[in-house]
Amino acid sequence: MKQRIGLIIPTLDQGGAEKQLVLLAKGLDRSRFQPHVILLTREGPYRQELEEAGVPVTLIGKRFKLDIGSFFRLVRFLKQQNFHVVHTWIFAANSYGRLAAKLANIPHIIGGERCVDPWKRWWHFAIDRYLARYTERIITNSSGVVDFYAAHKIQRVLFEIIPNAVPPLAPDPTARISIRAKLNVAPDSILIGIVGRLWPQKGLKDLLWAMELMRVIRDDAYLVVVGEGPERQRLEYYRDQIGLGQRVRFVGHQSPARPWIEALDILWNGSLYEGQSNVILEAMQAGVPVVATDIAGNRDLIVPGETGFLYRRSDLATLARHTQQLLTDRDLYVRFAQAAQQRVAQKFSLQAMISAHEKLYESLKRG
Repeated sequence: MKQRIGLIIPTLDQGGAEKQLVLLAKGLDRSRFQPHVILLTREGPYRQELEEAGVPVTLIGKRFKLDIGSFFRLVRFLKQQNFHVVHTWIFAANSYGRLAAKLANIPHIIGGERCVDPWKRWWHFAIDRYLARYTERIITNSSGVVDFYAAHKIQRVLFEIIPNAVPPLAPDPTARISIRAKLNVAPDSILIGIVGRLWPQKGLKDLLWAMELMRVIRDDAYLVVVGEGPERQRLEYYRDQIGLGQRVRFVGHQSPARPWIEALDILWNGSLYEGQSNVILEAMQAGVPVVATDIAGNRDLIVPGETGFLYRRSDLATLARHTQQLLTDRDLYVRFAQAAQQRVAQKFSLQAMISAHEKLYESLKRG
């Protein structure tokens, strides 16, 4: 008999956790597993992708933080579907979903923590600790996330690390030229990129200042910022204030973002905290060297001096120095690019991620 797996997440927006859930739901072996995605709050662009793959999607319709009506709709739905496993993803779904699964008498409940979350207050952690009592496993993608939650008194033994994955994609040989044409810059221009949501946690203001340092070093480099978010207006104002003008291009959300990543010479990541960056993985797979902050999630991906560089937060001189080192030493650049591609293939493959989840689900069935 197939295991019925309920995957609960707040939305299907284009975020990192959402992307990994979609990859998992689409990739599970349908001869053994029957996935069903449950959305708490709203839909998103990934819904069509799931439905085209034959994965059912149900929207509960949670309207505000303490929506009691939607909570009991979720309980009823879980009872009706008779899931063997409920697997929740990120805080809102972890909170609503695990408690609802407990009340619905779901046999096996799994939580999902995808990021170091310093924004949480004492009561968030109190909820996490309470619901951990009813949770057989908490799946995460990074040892740094385990350390963070262990420091808040959630037992390490509950956690299972399953790294993020990036699906194999054929390279686009036209991306480099076509993206530079869209930006109206010379074909041999250097493109440094930032890709992702424009949120405070991404340390984007520091990266703009780092671009000011790069402008002093060379006159052929541009910074392209791919993504949208609440920080955009403030960052554009700051760009103009420091006189970067056309050296920094904000291009908004791009779907797909892959051609923009492939067109880059260097990817910058200035995050103050992360779980495990999908964008870094995609850049590594594409052979684009990465210079990123020395934080827990990034350390799991980048081997310093072998597949990329890490720098201390706010040490922008080191960021600029590493970037220039890669741009001027072609042998180093190629060595990093090849090593990064090999690391992704060996440690972060899609099949490895799916197989690890399948193994965990089946161990619960045997239990």
